[in-house]
Amino acid sequence: MLQGGSQAPAATFDPPVTVQQLTYAQLDGSRNAATLVKPADSAAGPAPGRPAILFLHWYGPPDPTSNRTQFLPEAVELAGAGVVALLVDTPWTQERWFGTRDSAKDFQFTEQMPKNVRRALDLLLAQPGIDRTRVAVVGHDFGAMWGALAVASDPRVTHFVYAAGTSSFTDWYLYTPKREGADREAFIAKLAPLDPIAYLPKIAPRPVLLQFGTKDPHVKNEAARAQADATKEPKTVKIYENAEHELTFQARVDRLAWLREQFKIK
Repeated sequence: MLQGGSQAPAATFDPPVTVQQLTYAQLDGSRNAATLVKPADSAAGPAPGRPAILFLHWYGPPDPTSNRTQFLPEAVELAGAGVVALLVDTPWTQERWFGTRDSAKDFQFTEQMPKNVRRALDLLLAQPGIDRTRVAVVGHDFGAMWGALAVASDPRVTHFVYAAGTSSFTDWYLYTPKREGADREAFIAKLAPLDPIAYLPKIAPRPVLLQFGTKDPHVKNEAARAQADATKEPKTVKIYENAEHELTFQARVDRLAWLREQFKIK
């Protein structure tokens, strides 16, 4: 754990998995909440060669999974196969975050978030026994988009899952507040250097899984295709017919299968 981190008493699950609630220091000095999920036998000492995954959740209020618990079932299942996972809070953990954010700071916020993602990676990779050749980031929605920016600039990450992100942050920032005319065009141009579609090609030659739904009201089919085309090999693209933004249970099954295959775990 990073110096200055704190943790709550661990809970145990069946299969033998340990789930710990903790906090860690972010770059601005504030404390951020996280959940660490790991094989229960790690308490007996470091086990060399454990894969590691950082999970970054979606923004889908009022859905109860619109927070770091979204990927907890997947983290628990993978921990049973020896994977160490970290699930972190984000600013969009707060239900009213999007409508109350300071839109004048959208650029600065977008630029800062990949640094916060990499800070969370610091914590994950500080855990004992991590196999540095098997380190993944899994993100959905905003988690996928900021994950793409972070992964593109962080060679410590070896695999990436990009679920239901869109080409540009402005696709969603412009939901509210509305911008018109020259102000709108200037806003789009300013954010363009941070567009996820510009960062997805930079992740190569690391493997990427992309997941999209054909009925996603927030990620149009054209945007999904453009992002899939922009991503270089090796890549796996999964399109789920009639799936909306939250995707489907099959997407979860495919995600777990892809991670198991890439990490070569049972």
